[in-house]
Amino acid sequence: MSPVIGAVKPLSDNEVTFTVSPDEPVFAGHYPGFPLFPGMCVVESVHRGALLTAPAEAGELTMAAMESVRFVAPVFPGDRLTITVNWTKDRDQWRCAARATVAGRDAAVVKLRYRSGGNK
Repeated sequence: MSPVIGAVKPLSDNEVTFTVSPDEPVFAGHYPGFPLFPGMCVVESVHRGALLTAPAEAGELTMAAMESVRFVAPVFPGDRLTITVNWTKDRDQWRCAARATVAGRDAAVVKLRYRSGGNK
């Protein structure tokens, strides 16, 4: 089950948006008096966006690996993440390179690898 309650919404074929609700349960522990959206929740938002923008020919995808994640800036309650996703096929797997931004500034750069079939 996802730790993120909000919905990721498509903006285009390779871009989605996610507004970080102040009601996200993760804010209870990250951090009282100075809430930050945890990095793994940013990755979860990227993963959801990746699944929404996956090429039709990829079929049902399962995340196989987080190849790299770089957190560049904090994400706060009320921030609107814009996630741009670029897909490439690598033999029998798919790679997703994504950039999550808030108000035009980078928040995270994420590279995920997927395989066709199985659980999401």
